Amino acid sequence: MQILKITEKNFKEVLKIAVKSIKEGKVLICPTDTVYIPVADATNKQAVRKVFLIKKRPFKNPIPIFVKDIKMAKKIAKIDKKQGKFLERVWPGKVTVVLKRRKTKIKLSGVDKKTIALRIPNFKLVKFLLLKINRPLVGTSANISSYPPSGNIKEVLKQLKNKKHQPYLAINAGILPGKPSQVIDLTVSPAKILRT
Repeated sequence: MQILKITEKNFKEVLKIAVKSIKEGKVLICPTDTVYIPVADATNKQAVRKVFLIKKRPFKNPIPIFVKDIKMAKKIAKIDKKQGKFLERVWPGKVTVVLKRRKTKIKLSGVDKKTIALRIPNFKLVKFLLLKINRPLVGTSANISSYPPSGNIKEVLKQLKNKKHQPYLAINAGILPGKPSQVIDLTVSPAKILRT
């Protein structure tokens, strides 16, 4: 696994490498506004499968998805006016919402058949990745299942060390906030907080 330290000076260069890698179906460890995550094209079945293998996550556990904007979210989820107004207030940001899935031509892997967890992160690198790739991305934490998520790249790499399945690249942005996003279920009324 290659490790790249990202700075303001090499941002464009790292972004270019990241975009190319994701388009090729590779999995990257990437910083966000919460914790480090394994980024992959959510429409690439093999790439998503690799995320599950890297994390040792049971395949029956659906994964959250990153989208670039509410317009993209509406293509894959049912969002009414009230929900739309709420999303405009909390996105981009540290809030993941569970919504009912919409029948669509966009084939996503690793998600539930009836519902989907979506988020627009507020982090420069990920926002640019979503814009450049123009597809939903996997948005789950980079920890091995049953281990705590982390905003410390050293901890993440320690968890992945000597494991059979490895990401192609890890982007080091130093210490992140380190707390996973809040999760709110909007498929029920009233909305239910699943994770604070």
